[in-house]
Amino acid sequence: MARQEIEHTQLPVRGINLHVAQMLAVAAAGYRAIAPDCRGYGLSDQPPENEEDSWVWDDLIADVLAILDALSVPKAFLAGKDFGAMPAYEFALHHPDRTCSVVCLGIPFSPVPFSFDTMPEGFYVLRWGEPGRAEADFGWFDVRRVVRTVYVLFSDADIPIAKEGQEIMDLADLSTPLPEWFTEDLDVYAKRLPLPTPDAIQAPVLVVMGEKDYCFKFPGFETAVRSGVMDNFMPDLKIAYIPEGSHFVQEQLPEQVNELLLDFLKAKGHPSHREN
Repeated sequence: MARQEIEHTQLPVRGINLHVAQMLAVAAAGYRAIAPDCRGYGLSDQPPENEEDSWVWDDLIADVLAILDALSVPKAFLAGKDFGAMPAYEFALHHPDRTCSVVCLGIPFSPVPFSFDTMPEGFYVLRWGEPGRAEADFGWFDVRRVVRTVYVLFSDADIPIAKEGQEIMDLADLSTPLPEWFTEDLDVYAKRLPLPTPDAIQAPVLVVMGEKDYCFKFPGFETAVRSGVMDNFMPDLKIAYIPEGSHFVQEQLPEQVNELLLDFLKAKGHPSHREN
């Protein structure tokens, strides 16, 4: 399937329009693949102004359910990356009857929120969590430069931490090379961009982790991934490690990620429609 054959639609969901596209690899392998932009992200609508301070994971979970209902999908295989991982885990917990299995990249499941209390003030999550701080940081640059810097910083094995008097966007300039695996046209990005519970997830779960993902340096993160604690909440769990993988492992090493995803689908009894 050529890139230009991907179908992009705007789906009315819960009072806003969500952008929905197809995931190239699984669609080409014969699966129906639905890839939405979360509300407020990408080409999806911003939430109403009176919702901005209150929307939580529950909204994202409800959006996924509404998308499945709107497209008449009775049960789905869920794939989540980074910010999308927690809604995927939570959806499987709250809607087991609508969940076939789960794949998450880069973020393990935890029954309690990760704490960043021990991180320095310049830690990017704390910095950008301050009202207006991220907007001010990004506002010095055009979209192309912001996207480029994000890929540079978050492909590294170190956590982005700014020093006193420095902003996160200052940590990389145009002399810092993009990752070798990054082959996308940044102008395309520039043009397009204008709480867990202790219950068990009964659906099969695959977690894909890049061994060089900077997230392993978060407090408690490596313990959550490697200690076996997730087994207590996911009786059918598989964790796959990609030795050279960074935080953007799905773009850095797409063939390996696609192979893991498709093997998992087949192993868990989800054949493509070509095999039916």
